[in-house]
Amino acid sequence: MTERLYLHETIDILGANRAAYNHHMTANFGRIAREERGLLCVGVFSTVGSTERWPQTMNLWEFTGGWDGVAANFRHEFARPQHQDASLEPWWAEAASYRSGGYDRLLVAADHSPTLADLLADPKPAECHYHELVALRPGAAPEYLALVAEHRQALATEFGWSTLGAWRTALVNDSEAVLVWSIPTWEHWARWESAQTPGDARHPGVAAWRERTGDLVCDWRSKLMVAYELSPVVTGQLL
Repeated sequence: MTERLYLHETIDILGANRAAYNHHMTANFGRIAREERGLLCVGVFSTVGSTERWPQTMNLWEFTGGWDGVAANFRHEFARPQHQDASLEPWWAEAASYRSGGYDRLLVAADHSPTLADLLADPKPAECHYHELVALRPGAAPEYLALVAEHRQALATEFGWSTLGAWRTALVNDSEAVLVWSIPTWEHWARWESAQTPGDARHPGVAAWRERTGDLVCDWRSKLMVAYELSPVVTGQLL
């Protein structure tokens, strides 16, 4: 089975330019990425600043063609002496006025993680999204994601959430996983946070999940995000 690869980009925004960058990414680069690189935009998301670093945007892309597709994408960008394909040069010049840099990850999808086609065929309205970055002991990512499929997805469904994606990070010794959940309303998120209360008041399903994964997880960080209006997960259409 060909592994499904994704590109996860965390972008640091300059000043009050997040809306301009989000529009520039979706309206001006999505089609070029699809036609020239076989790179499909899943969504562009603004980080809720009160929950993480700000101002910040997260871009999520689905590669076509597995690892060979990733290789073709890199060749397309770096074959010229400028180390930038011709179509990207004008786009990058404008984007530079909106952002200062970022941090990217290559992600490998778990078997139960939906494809972009799945997400477009069965869209889930989401007022916000919950992003989890999970640090794991080396080699534990496949086991952790299997437990997500077996136990965590049912727990998420109980809280009204749905899976946007579940991945292990490539190039890091299977020591990191990324999960993104679609949440219908802010209140659906708030109920999850209330369920984290330590002690007897903690939701039994949450307590069981923490105990079940305790020997795998070293640390985790979560944040909230909101999808930009032109994101395919919002519009139901490819860019």
